[in-house]
Amino acid sequence: MSRRRVVITGLGSLTPVGKTTPEFWNGLISGKSGVRNIEYFDASSFSTQFAAQLENYNPDDYFDKKVHRKLDRFSQYAMIAAEEAVVDSGINLDDIDKDRVSVLVGSGIGGFDTFYEQCRAYFERGARAISPFFIPMLIPDIASGQISIKYGFRGPNFCAVSACATGSHNIGIAYDYIAHGTADFAVCGGAEAPIMEMGVGGFNALRAMSTRNDDPQTASRPFDKERDGFVLGEGSGIVFLESYESAVKRGARIYAEVVGYGFSADAYHITAPDPDGNGVKLAMTNSLKSAGVKASDIDHINMHGTSTPLGDIAETNAIKKVFGDHAYKMNLNSTKSMTGHTLGAAGAIESIATVMAIYHGMVPPTINFKNPDEECDLNYTFNQAEVRDIKYAINNAFGFGGHNTSLVFKKFEE
Repeated sequence: MSRRRVVITGLGSLTPVGKTTPEFWNGLISGKSGVRNIEYFDASSFSTQFAAQLENYNPDDYFDKKVHRKLDRFSQYAMIAAEEAVVDSGINLDDIDKDRVSVLVGSGIGGFDTFYEQCRAYFERGARAISPFFIPMLIPDIASGQISIKYGFRGPNFCAVSACATGSHNIGIAYDYIAHGTADFAVCGGAEAPIMEMGVGGFNALRAMSTRNDDPQTASRPFDKERDGFVLGEGSGIVFLESYESAVKRGARIYAEVVGYGFSADAYHITAPDPDGNGVKLAMTNSLKSAGVKASDIDHINMHGTSTPLGDIAETNAIKKVFGDHAYKMNLNSTKSMTGHTLGAAGAIESIATVMAIYHGMVPPTINFKNPDEECDLNYTFNQAEVRDIKYAINNAFGFGGHNTSLVFKKFEE
């Protein structure tokens, strides 16, 4: 089937290492850690007492109080990043057909904080304490709805929810809509706000998170032999997509082009990755076919790289199977070493990091590496950013339930 070219003209980032895309990029390149002791609640009784939090976040800086009280934090994050992406695109909203603008912004967990607070209100004060905004604040698709309402975008509006693959799934679906003519523009990505008692407690119960309380800033250490689990993060990543024809006609700055994707399932376990990496291999193989490129064309992969003992090895093995000897010639990295794992926002935030790497010709580092792991022996761009001309790059994102995504981005050429 013939496809229109789809380009990226706007980026919005709200992350633990920067609250705008330029700040985010500078944080990545400088190897900044966004991890510190938890400030949102007393975490002294938890096995993990740290997280990658937004720095000095205050909703009053972005919203009227009457507005943000009706928005869970994940929706606040999504709307802030969406505004940056729309403004960054330079689009004149009065000049476009808003029936042709799709919004696909998801969350892996949704209004987790709202759910916890409303349950607490009910148990303390009874049924009358439940807010009439409880359900609208809770549902994972509400960020898409809020963005659509704010701008009057009437195109396809919903979200994919696939745990930590959520952001990437939404970008892939949005790409399809524009490529095949269902929409001309899209606001897409993910947002997450899981740093609260039940979020930290739940992942602690799974024994999935690092417990390096004596050294939180270096706790997220993907591919290091002494890695002991992921670090919980928060934030949002939003990408503004449009057709190539539209962007060129209006003289827009184009960061990169989306050229393909691959989606797959592990069909293995609800939380653990397939140790043979078969589902991940399938996602990457399908992404290359979708993009019409060879494995040897890829210069860079922003890996899922969560800093878990099993996950980093499984993804490394899958890359070796797909890319063969070329696996050792690429620059790989995990920006989760700096941002922590932002769950449903991760695929979108890391897609932005991948796009910026292409745009600036520089690969951000994987920080906190000290101890080599013989089973992780690729070039992970440890500790220092590296200059590299990147024509094609992949972003990988995987989620509990065995959901796998690989997005392929290309350096823009006329």
